[in-house]
Amino acid sequence: MAKKKSPDEVKHRPADPNVMGLRREVVEQPITQTLEINFMPYAMSVIMSRAIPEIDGFKPSHRKLLYTMYLMKLLGGPRTKSANIVGQTMRLNPHGDAAIYDTMVRLSRGYGALLHPFVDSKGNFGKVYSRDMAWAASRYTEARLDGICNELFRDIDQDTVDFVDNYDGSMKEPTLLPTTFPNVLVSANQGIAVGMASNLCGFNLQEVCEATIAYMKDPDCDLMSILKAPDFPTGGELLYDGAALSEVYKTGRGSFRVRARWRYVKEENVIEIYEIPYTATSEAIMDKITELVKAGKLKEIADMRDETDLSGLKLTIDLKRGTDPDKLMARLFKSTPLQDSFPCNFNILIAGMPRVMGVREILEEWVAWRIDGVRRRTWFIQKKKKDQLHLLKGLKKILLDIDKAIKIIRDTELDAEVVPNLMIGFGIDQIQADYVANIRLRNINKEYILKRVEEVAGLEKEIADLQDILDKPQRVKTIIADELRDVMKKYPSPRRTEIIYEYQAAVEEETVDETPDYPVNVFLSKEGYLKKITPQSLRMASDQKYKEGDGPSQFWEGTNKAELLVFTSQQQCYKTRLSDFDDTKASVLGDYLPTKLGMDPEETVVWACITTDYSGHLLFLFENGKAARVELSAYQTQTRRKKLTGAYSDKSPLVTAFHLTEDRELALGSTEGRCLVFHTAVLAPKSTRNTQGVGVMTLKAKHRLEWARPLENTAIKDPARYRAKSLPVMGALLKPEDRGEKQLSLLEE
Repeated sequence: MAKKKSPDEVKHRPADPNVMGLRREVVEQPITQTLEINFMPYAMSVIMSRAIPEIDGFKPSHRKLLYTMYLMKLLGGPRTKSANIVGQTMRLNPHGDAAIYDTMVRLSRGYGALLHPFVDSKGNFGKVYSRDMAWAASRYTEARLDGICNELFRDIDQDTVDFVDNYDGSMKEPTLLPTTFPNVLVSANQGIAVGMASNLCGFNLQEVCEATIAYMKDPDCDLMSILKAPDFPTGGELLYDGAALSEVYKTGRGSFRVRARWRYVKEENVIEIYEIPYTATSEAIMDKITELVKAGKLKEIADMRDETDLSGLKLTIDLKRGTDPDKLMARLFKSTPLQDSFPCNFNILIAGMPRVMGVREILEEWVAWRIDGVRRRTWFIQKKKKDQLHLLKGLKKILLDIDKAIKIIRDTELDAEVVPNLMIGFGIDQIQADYVANIRLRNINKEYILKRVEEVAGLEKEIADLQDILDKPQRVKTIIADELRDVMKKYPSPRRTEIIYEYQAAVEEETVDETPDYPVNVFLSKEGYLKKITPQSLRMASDQKYKEGDGPSQFWEGTNKAELLVFTSQQQCYKTRLSDFDDTKASVLGDYLPTKLGMDPEETVVWACITTDYSGHLLFLFENGKAARVELSAYQTQTRRKKLTGAYSDKSPLVTAFHLTEDRELALGSTEGRCLVFHTAVLAPKSTRNTQGVGVMTLKAKHRLEWARPLENTAIKDPARYRAKSLPVMGALLKPEDRGEKQLSLLEE
């Protein structure tokens, strides 16, 4: 009886390529060719057709939605169900109803993500400042185009932009929307493509229009005096940094800081936060404050709640008696999202190519694009008037003999010969003859024809004026400037984000460290247990307790605000503050650093030091006889990073290290029994943390550097015997009398 195969055997049985006559051939392909054929088309599609906005300020998804709503006559018309709009938009955007509705939500007035929303919404559209406030489904909400969309579609039927086929060729859609103002600078926009991203902040509409007019008059004008700073729909306060904003305006990259607005209600002893940074959410702020309160770092707060309602955002903080609200808010700005940075990356598609541009370059591109649009509109209008003039000139010719025209039509037997006979009878072309032939019978009178003919002079004058516009670029710029002034008048836009110029005192207030400072004694054991003991406690009981087999390794006298740098066996440095450790007694084991600092498995403490100002140098001594002197400032970071990788060289195991506040003499000993004394001043400091160092002690094969101590901590009686005149050297054999009878302490002074 045959053995039945298990399901796993059947599942993993290799397929026979010859089954059913099929033969599979594996063709090798270079990875570069695979990327070019398979990946690059996808990457370019995401960059050009999804994620990066163009000069009109819209991504394709925005443009398709707004144009669909325009075709649905929702500009000035009544609202319709959002689900209806989403369904109609799928004729242009086949990426699913959820993505289309999300796009509509972001453009809506209810969501509040734009300074000038393009969708006039009704119903629950969520809020940009809330992470958890979800918007209602599309079947419950209604929408139409907002009034400002008149500025998007004013000239769209006058050949101002190109139209292309949609994805199935069933209809046409515009490649860009002919905005009459630089919407690319007014509407905030963010996108992540493949290998690049875009993040544009919004600017005040009036300031943008004024800056554009000034730029057209003088391309070298001072933009920062007109376009003062970005503006956000969520308000808040922008901390003005001239240098940082100048960099953003110049390069399109950089960042600036925005913080919340608040008020103190003295009667209730509460702080009310009513505007928050554009990049923050109310839930994230409350979560962070709650975390700090639970950690005991914000003891002044009694309670906090979200009182947001139909009137707008409001986060209320109950204060304990005697709390200074200004000092508390300074600390909250420093440690919570109530103050945040907005990173700028003005990456825009120009003629299908992504470009990171400053504000002046963006205005240059927009003005050039808008000039082309106005010229195309002017040429379109001129052509229509020329066509009309041509018809009227034909009508003028039959004015001399209306009866002749009637006779020609009456005497013509075939309908198809009416137009040719009129052409022959009056010497006019086919278009003119067709126009005359289609005049209604009641209009074949002198009064009607004379009135129409009188329009000829006016049309000729208008055509000449339009040609003058086409011939003079300055007139085109004047038209653009007049349209910008009209936009400012129709859509007044007071600034929402307040600019704070004088905030240095507040910044200094923020940096005040509330950590109590007092002297402490710190003990580190060989196995990595750390104890922080006050001098008073140490005087009461100084006998240190250690685990069996453990013992003292290092000792420091410092302050509670000092920072502790712990170097491990995996060339990593963990940074923390002594204030993060509880005061303890000599009779306890202390905190186990690998657990306290979250070290990796099998990672152990090798050496540590404390500092308050990161002055001095670190001297690392390795088993291969090399020494590396590194500036301690190389370990200082602007952010509160807890872990630094590559803290020292991994080419050889670390024997020990020293924190040098001043140069001193050190004694080194090898496993061969040789000793070397040298002065640390001969070693040049490096700024690279993981430098391999320079050779100090020359070692024979199978021997290594075993110990290193300050000269004064050794029993050497004749240091001159071991001093090196140049480095590296092997050192001299250690005399018995210089070894010392008892084991010396390795504690560093």
